[in-house]
Amino acid sequence: MTLLIKNGLLYLGNNEFIKRDLICSNGFVTEIGKNLPGESFVDATGLIVSPGFVDLHVHLREPGQPHKETIATGTAAALAGGFTTICAMPNLNPAPDNEEHLALQQAIIKRDANCKVIPFMTITKNRAGKEVIDVFPQKDCAGISDDGNGIQDPLVMEQALQKAAGNNILVAAHCEDKTYGASNAAEYHQLERDLKLVSKHQCRYHVCHVSTKESMELIKAAKKNALPVSCEVTPHHLLLCEDDITDDHGRFKMAPALHTAADKAALINATQSGFIDAIATDHAPHCNKEKNCTFAESVFGVVGLETAFSILYTNLVETGILPLEKLLFLLTFGPSKIIKLPCGIAVGNRADITLLDLNAQWEINSNNFLSKGHSTPFEGKKVKGKIVKTILNGHIKFTR
Repeated sequence: MTLLIKNGLLYLGNNEFIKRDLICSNGFVTEIGKNLPGESFVDATGLIVSPGFVDLHVHLREPGQPHKETIATGTAAALAGGFTTICAMPNLNPAPDNEEHLALQQAIIKRDANCKVIPFMTITKNRAGKEVIDVFPQKDCAGISDDGNGIQDPLVMEQALQKAAGNNILVAAHCEDKTYGASNAAEYHQLERDLKLVSKHQCRYHVCHVSTKESMELIKAAKKNALPVSCEVTPHHLLLCEDDITDDHGRFKMAPALHTAADKAALINATQSGFIDAIATDHAPHCNKEKNCTFAESVFGVVGLETAFSILYTNLVETGILPLEKLLFLLTFGPSKIIKLPCGIAVGNRADITLLDLNAQWEINSNNFLSKGHSTPFEGKKVKGKIVKTILNGHIKFTR
């Protein structure tokens, strides 16, 4: 199949936008140029043509909790949000802590996924934090993570990081020292511990959903010391703080929690100055009865795949806080580099492409989500910027 996209403004990375046509054939970009011929084409006049977005941190809930989300519904939501590749976290039942359990998850992905899904295996058996898994992933995995659980035992974490270093495996860490409750210290104390181990063993280490100013200072220092450290921040931690919790509702309950305005400011500053490597949604769907309740009664987690670009574009780019090219980088080239995924609109690359209308305005209404999860702290917000089409391997998989 051949797909011609005409008259779009292509984002090529390196702060570069150019007006070009492009041809996709047999899953790849085969030609980029001016006035390319073709009778049937997608007219991208007035649209941004970006590499497909990549999300390092998504909860798909299957196998184990298909009433919350399935691989089919979660990946449909991803396409609606412009994401062509997502990384699935391992808080599943059974957890992908061995080859048999991983194969079960991968079989569902092969059967039902609407976009590319790259799973994480666990760090410890059954994510219990007690015993490092026997076999680390060798291919078709993003790395290892016990996401949702911080590893409390420093000896277990050191064993994992040492083993990961020897296998060149990415460790994605959910930093949470449970002795500190929901305070800033819960995150940064465990991060501080881990960074000392990273310095010792030189393993690839990725910090999930950074939420505190103290953590950012630790990450900045690690990067300045050339440690192999990367980090992500979520839209909700970039745009909200505890002062924005407007009612006693479960849609504001997430882990890590929303912290102070100073913490939010530190995350924005780090994003502006290049210390944040990627934006990830931490899309965490739950059924309505678990979230349509008081804050205290709610479980942790909010959804984000279908709102990420628009809410970020409206609040960061339209306000002048972040240039468009920086936002696109953090959704494309940045996360791709962390998991060593080729990225960019270039001849020979996979034709994974997202078309964006920056002028379209809409209101966030969770009743229209393709995800089974409807709990978002941005409910009712009026936003600008909309996903027009999402193209996977040269095929239009989502359009509006």
